[in-house]
Amino acid sequence: MDPNTPQIRTVNVTRYVTPLREGGSLPAIAEADDGFLYVLKFRGAGQGVKALIAELIGGEIARLAGLKVPEIVFANLDEAFGRTEPDEEIQDLLKFSTGLNLALHYLSGAITFDPVVNKPDALLASKIVWLDCLLTNVDRTARNTNMLMWHKELWLIDHGASLYFHHSWDNWKEQAVRPFAQIKDHVLLPLASELDTADAEFRSLLSDDLVHTIVSLIPDEWLLANHSDEPADEIRAVYARFLCARIASSGIFLKEAQDARKLLI
Repeated sequence: MDPNTPQIRTVNVTRYVTPLREGGSLPAIAEADDGFLYVLKFRGAGQGVKALIAELIGGEIARLAGLKVPEIVFANLDEAFGRTEPDEEIQDLLKFSTGLNLALHYLSGAITFDPVVNKPDALLASKIVWLDCLLTNVDRTARNTNMLMWHKELWLIDHGASLYFHHSWDNWKEQAVRPFAQIKDHVLLPLASELDTADAEFRSLLSDDLVHTIVSLIPDEWLLANHSDEPADEIRAVYARFLCARIASSGIFLKEAQDARKLLI
């Protein structure tokens, strides 16, 4: 597959294996009709489809930037799927998640990233910090790293808390050029001594065309779930313009990260 033309497979969920009781969103390990296990993220949980949109955009940008992310797939959930589930909370979650959800390939045997034990090199740390500044990802802290070690390599998971501009849609232009103050809490910031190099590489790589290609992957039904009075293409365009503006003004969030790092070392 050409790395500049991302594609997302669609699978059908066939078996609910076990819930992952982390936070309030209740993701689950599930099996699909391709025989693989996935970490299933439900449209009926937490922030709903906005978390799925952030997961999709964040994960695919990270992948095309050369970082390791489990394969992301669209996951269909049949309306009859949860009828035999004895847990009422899970049954309700399944009921409200009928239709198209999102899932990540389950990395069997992976262990949670431990910042005391695992020390990625400076450039990799810098690339992840830069990415999370771009995405305004508040969820990569020492308390909740959202990274895994699998076959001795670092994998990124869970970008659902990114792109928080879409929770207050009206001021997206202002948010696109704001620094990202929460970067001071990033678990990899102390190691990120190559932020200028990461910035130059990613600004060159993440062209406007590539951003639009990634954003084009968002299903219409997710976009219309919260904006039923606007055409899906117009909503999709806002995501693309937000990301393109943020990349073009990356010097703003780059300086914020560098200043925050100086206070740590």
